[in-house]
Amino acid sequence: MIEAENLTRYYGPTRAVHNLNFHVDKGEIVGFLGPNGAGKTTTMRMLTAFLPPSDGTARVAGFDVFYDSLEVRRRVGYMPETVPLYPEMTVWAYLDYMAALRRLPDRRQAVDRALEACGIGDRADTPIGKLSKGYRQRVGLAQAILHEPEVLILDEPTIGLDPRQVTEVRALIREIGREHTVILSSHILPEVSQTCGRVLIINKGEIVAEGTPEELTTQLQGAERVLVRIADAGPPEAIEVLKRVDGVIGVEPVDGGAYQVSCTQGYDRRAELARAVVERGWGLLELRTVGMSLEDIFLQLTTEEAVGEPPVEESQLQHERGENA
Repeated sequence: MIEAENLTRYYGPTRAVHNLNFHVDKGEIVGFLGPNGAGKTTTMRMLTAFLPPSDGTARVAGFDVFYDSLEVRRRVGYMPETVPLYPEMTVWAYLDYMAALRRLPDRRQAVDRALEACGIGDRADTPIGKLSKGYRQRVGLAQAILHEPEVLILDEPTIGLDPRQVTEVRALIREIGREHTVILSSHILPEVSQTCGRVLIINKGEIVAEGTPEELTTQLQGAERVLVRIADAGPPEAIEVLKRVDGVIGVEPVDGGAYQVSCTQGYDRRAELARAVVERGWGLLELRTVGMSLEDIFLQLTTEEAVGEPPVEESQLQHERGENA
């Protein structure tokens, strides 16, 4: 349904996105997870054919985002981070206006369908300016699905919502995802882990990890951290003994004779650690790996920020003003 090949975008000398390669199958809900300024919004705008790539390409429903941009837009529903709503218009009038812009043949039916799908039928006659933030996001989703697109692209769909509104919008996205292919970008970890079947982690404009939340946890946690608990609260020399085990890069005392041992990534040192303890006649009470959560993985992969790189959104505005001058 969506294929990106070496997708790249520059804003002047600043590289916002570099050589992205990924695919999204029909019916998937895929999350783009990354810190602010990682290149998520730039990628979303290229996939919707609103922003041409500097290099590489992407195809949506078989159409090239550069050469077939109008066909791509017909097949994509887009909800930007800030939806351009008109507060003085009622929900019905706004959606009818958006349907007219798309030249939909049966506007009334399209609006009714979107209102029902997004659970805002009882707000149809309410001015948008009087809606809560959560309901305004629902209106934004409704305009994105008016034309029954094959692909739905959502940029930070729950930003600024309270916890209850976040839960409601997540449930709505999962429901809509039953009939659409969905890409959702966010810098909020629970957003993608609770909504998406597959996650792409992006940092500094590059994809640094990909898979289901479970796959990412399994692939990246390895046996880097091991908890070792020694009897009698652990002898004083325990830390130095554990540090001397090949592959160990750090030892931190926890409590009650327990030590968290950090090992070189990809190497399981549990047998060597057990041997080091037992050979000295110490009682080994516990030995287990300490799994990394998806949050640990996200922080590990995205901790280092680009120095001096302007925010993507600001760069976009500056570049586009220059192009349109």
